[in-house]
Amino acid sequence: MEQRELTGRHVAIIFVAGFGVIIAVNLWLAFSAISTFPGLEVKNSYVASQEFDDRREAQESLGWTVNARAMGGLVILSITDQQGAPVQVAALDAVLGRATHVKDDIAPNFQFDGTAYVAPVELGDGNWNIRMTAKSQDGIEFKQRVILHVKR
Repeated sequence: MEQRELTGRHVAIIFVAGFGVIIAVNLWLAFSAISTFPGLEVKNSYVASQEFDDRREAQESLGWTVNARAMGGLVILSITDQQGAPVQVAALDAVLGRATHVKDDIAPNFQFDGTAYVAPVELGDGNWNIRMTAKSQDGIEFKQRVILHVKR
């Protein structure tokens, strides 16, 4: 068998091919990150930071606890007060989606059944988030991201 000589041209081709793969992967990852970024959370972070403590204190004064679970084609969002009693809110706005991207986001139609808010939604396995905003009967805004793990 004849042994081939490793020339400068071969080394240059290996070098260019190796860095070409690295650059291509980096460009693909950067494009994927940008295309799945949902956008800004707030328009002006300075103003939001100035109001944060007041909103947090008002929200904590409600003493609500929020839990979510999925079963039998339903998503159940429980809001309870300090005594564990169900809370019926004046308004509820919720977006259900994956933690990593916004393309699967939906706004379920939650209805209060006397104990919790229920919406018919079929979810695949994995980590889901419910980004909810509720308003108490006396007008206090309550915002929370509720993590929902679905495993069948």
